[in-house]
Amino acid sequence: MFKIILFVLFFLALYWLVPFLLTAGAGIGVVKRKETSEKVAFTFDDGPNPIYTPQLLDLLKKNNIKATFFVVGSKAEKYPELLSRMHAEGHLIGMHNYVHKSNWVMAPWTVRKHLTKTSSIIEKITGERPIYYRPPWGLLTLVDFLLMKPYKIIHWSVMADDWSSKGGSAKVEKRLLQSIKKGAVVLLHDCGETAGADVDAPINTITALKKVFKELSDRGMSCVRLDEM
Repeated sequence: MFKIILFVLFFLALYWLVPFLLTAGAGIGVVKRKETSEKVAFTFDDGPNPIYTPQLLDLLKKNNIKATFFVVGSKAEKYPELLSRMHAEGHLIGMHNYVHKSNWVMAPWTVRKHLTKTSSIIEKITGERPIYYRPPWGLLTLVDFLLMKPYKIIHWSVMADDWSSKGGSAKVEKRLLQSIKKGAVVLLHDCGETAGADVDAPINTITALKKVFKELSDRGMSCVRLDEM
């Protein structure tokens, strides 16, 4: 029995922990930031959302900023007009699984099915097949790590815990302005409907960004799509 437990623990460490240490820890096989870039990439996960995504798009347009959206396939399917607007306004669209579910609790073939379905949905709406992928919570299995070569896997170097309403927009603004440096990949959210998030949290993100964009502009920092870094 003890040997079985040791085997299971070894397997889980190999299957979950090793790719986590390689990606989230060492940044191997993923993009966390661009050391040589003079620019900043804002990325938004979990949408599109019919309430907050339009407000965010309005703000980005007002500030002439292009961003990257990692969309949930089922939501993209539900709100195709929002993806059409993202694409028409020059933003980059990536994938975030068909439903917001961790790769750690899905079989590898299920993950591949999610990506294939989501990429087809995005291509049908925008005419472009996505290659950028951010797994929910940034978690990959060993199989994902070895077989995801067709996709560019994106992590992040800055986050502001903006899925929580606690601390309001002041918390988000402070954390972003303290942490953002040139070459940063910033993780934010335009939807609060996922497990552990507060439904109204994105309004704090949008409010904070009004000041953050101005401050970054004053610092001479430009904000671009991931593929422009």
